[in-house]
Amino acid sequence: MAHLEGVRLERNGRRVLENVSWTIRPGERWVLAGANGAGKTQLLKLVAGSVWPTPTGREVRHYRWQGERWRTPHEVQDEIGYIGPERQDRYTRYGWNHTVEQVVATGIHRTDIPLHSPSEGDRGRVAAILRRLRIEPLAPRRFLTLSYGERRLTLLARALASRPRMLLLDELLNGLDEANHERALRWLEGTSRSKLPWVLSTHRVEDVPASATHALVLEHGRVVYRGSIRRAPLTRWLECRVGTRLRAQSRAHPRRSSDQPVVRLTNAHVHLDEHVALKGVSMAIRAGECWVVHGHNGSGKTTLLRTLYGDHGVAVGGHIERAGIAPGVPLQVFKERVGLVAPHLQADHPQELIASAVVQSGRHASIGLNDAPSAADRAAARGALRAFGLSALAQRPLRELSYGQFRRVLFARAWVRNPRLLLLDEPFSGIDEPTRRDLAERIEAAVAGGMAVVMTTHRRLDWPRCASHELELAGGEVRYAGPLRERSPSRRRKPPGQRSTLRRRSPP
Repeated sequence: MAHLEGVRLERNGRRVLENVSWTIRPGERWVLAGANGAGKTQLLKLVAGSVWPTPTGREVRHYRWQGERWRTPHEVQDEIGYIGPERQDRYTRYGWNHTVEQVVATGIHRTDIPLHSPSEGDRGRVAAILRRLRIEPLAPRRFLTLSYGERRLTLLARALASRPRMLLLDELLNGLDEANHERALRWLEGTSRSKLPWVLSTHRVEDVPASATHALVLEHGRVVYRGSIRRAPLTRWLECRVGTRLRAQSRAHPRRSSDQPVVRLTNAHVHLDEHVALKGVSMAIRAGECWVVHGHNGSGKTTLLRTLYGDHGVAVGGHIERAGIAPGVPLQVFKERVGLVAPHLQADHPQELIASAVVQSGRHASIGLNDAPSAADRAAARGALRAFGLSALAQRPLRELSYGQFRRVLFARAWVRNPRLLLLDEPFSGIDEPTRRDLAERIEAAVAGGMAVVMTTHRRLDWPRCASHELELAGGEVRYAGPLRERSPSRRRKPPGQRSTLRRRSPP
């Protein structure tokens, strides 16, 4: 059991959590909801023991395992499994490119990196966990060659390998395709007979497992609901949109003086380490077009966007053409004309950078600033921050921002130079519904103004209304590339309290 009472948390004199009381008991399965910046991640870190409450003299925090009680988390930190974007980002930041089998085995020994080769017993235990999650084919793959969603499931397997007494899952289901989303939900719903307590933070109603028993809702750092999930006002806080048919050609494209593409790929093969990530991809992106790239986790979506941007090269036999970039012109010139929003940027930026510096760096397509910002840099960043409603966060370091707030900062960074091409990799992951609507409207306005957009997403309901083209990938190969096809919107899960029955599944 974990118990908090009257807890307060401040960061640099700013209140993050105020008077939070919460008890998590064995067998309870909590959904944690609230808007971006409400304090969800900080609350999970506080429970995990990686963040300390601000002393007030009245706060209480204790843990109880098997009849023993501790007032500090030092003795029990190894008993709590925590999965969040920060741990995933560490692998990118430090270049930890071990195999999935090795990464999961570190959970057994509770280390960050492998200190020795897995034993036969370790391999058997890892293989059993990967089978439970139905991701055993990933075992020999290198972690940094995995898709975002595949990495998330690998870290869930790592947490399970540690045999935790409590699981804290910060936006676990972000970035998962339909199949992997279902795998993760099946596992969560299969815990209904277990005493293992867990907490799952989310912004989306389809992420709420039928096995959830309780909900806690935060607003501006305060608890506004705590109790049974059946009475929880989750539809106020979680995205619950009714599917609508998307309009394939819902607007007139702006006139173009030329049909020259902004960027064109021809027979592109891309290799990451020893893995062939893209195979013979061809596409041409023109001004005023909005391309949606979709496919399962590991199909090559992120690799495609980073190839268009210039982070990955095309193998001999294929080529890429970028408007205005002739032989001898540095690729950096093209990058400065492109706006990029992607999960890896949240890992690449040093956490001590302040938001305004991140936005200023967008003018130079750099991570941080190599030189002091010019007056033009500062003015452009102020304008972009103001346009995205981020002026109050301008001087805040990244480590103090929520995942959703950081994502909005990256949008401001992408917009700061009015780019010709916008590359968006799962741009709506980890953001609340009001922010999603605002960003979607900005994307639609940009396309109407002649900007080219390429966006990856797993969710049909996240496709912009201005989408004009789609590209479907499978195993790195193109299944379809061309004008948007008409199709029915995907089936959505009903929120708790609106389901006719709560399905109970057996553990996989």
